Amino acid sequence: MEWANPEWLIALILLPVLIGVYLYRHFSKKHAALTFSSVQFFEGLDGNWRSHIHWLNKALVIGGLTFLILALARPQNKLTTIERNAEGIDIVMVLDMSSSMKAEDLKPNRFEAARDVAKQFVDKRLSDRIGLVTFAMKSFTVCPPTLDYRLLKQLIDEVSMGVIEDGTAIGMGIATAINRLKDSEATSKVIILLTDGQNNAGEIDPVTAADLALTYGIKIYTIGAGTRGTAPYPVQDPIFGRRYQNIQVNIDEEMLTSVAELTGGKYYRATNSDQLASIYDEIDQLERSKVEEVIYTDYEDKYPVYLGYAISLLLIGFLSDKIWLRGLTER
Repeated sequence: MEWANPEWLIALILLPVLIGVYLYRHFSKKHAALTFSSVQFFEGLDGNWRSHIHWLNKALVIGGLTFLILALARPQNKLTTIERNAEGIDIVMVLDMSSSMKAEDLKPNRFEAARDVAKQFVDKRLSDRIGLVTFAMKSFTVCPPTLDYRLLKQLIDEVSMGVIEDGTAIGMGIATAINRLKDSEATSKVIILLTDGQNNAGEIDPVTAADLALTYGIKIYTIGAGTRGTAPYPVQDPIFGRRYQNIQVNIDEEMLTSVAELTGGKYYRATNSDQLASIYDEIDQLERSKVEEVIYTDYEDKYPVYLGYAISLLLIGFLSDKIWLRGLTER
């Protein structure tokens, strides 16, 4: 609730003053000139009950004045309607599922870190359709671009390594994502590709796929996930059980940079989990939907209700003074 004329609320300060004046006059009244040893003979006289509610008239007047002041201040209910028009972006995340993604230079490993930041990225979007493509030796669509983020995150949790023959078909991953975006009518179409290796499989070269993306107006952001030098990789030893060996990190940064720059995107290198999260945050800020917001505000006056209370109380107070409490109201 808001007040159209809040300056009238200052007048409420006068009400305690009026109450104080009434109490002062009541308790400072002169005592009667005649005294009686007992008043039991007066208890049954007519009008005795009225003498105990001599304050009613004043209370009604104070209440009436209170509501009158509130009515003058014009209480209103503010009704706000917000109309949002968003130009959505269609995004496909392309995730490498080759066996090298088990390396633990990103915690807990590259694959788990990539899944975690992908879900965090989804949580930050509002009106964009987002899909997921995974690849190893081959590529396939896990989820086409959708606004059902709950389903998308569930599918991200369900993807697992080892279900596709091992390999790194980066070009095929891009091509599958393009196939999901080429017919989109979105104002902006984006691919976010994450890999930790070099293209060594598939029928389509990554740069050729990037040329195709450019034809359809699709921007590609590429991310190389992995530390520099060597990374700890878990292996299962039949004798000693699980152990680690260091593997060489070979990310084709030149190719990933070419793919990104050709389409107007950008290449990033994530050497740890914190860097990976920061990269997705930056892409989130670079690719924001344009939201136009129109606000409609309507006000519903409530002062007639308060004015009705004020008139009712003042009228009852006047009638009580002239009829029911006549002669008893203290001057």
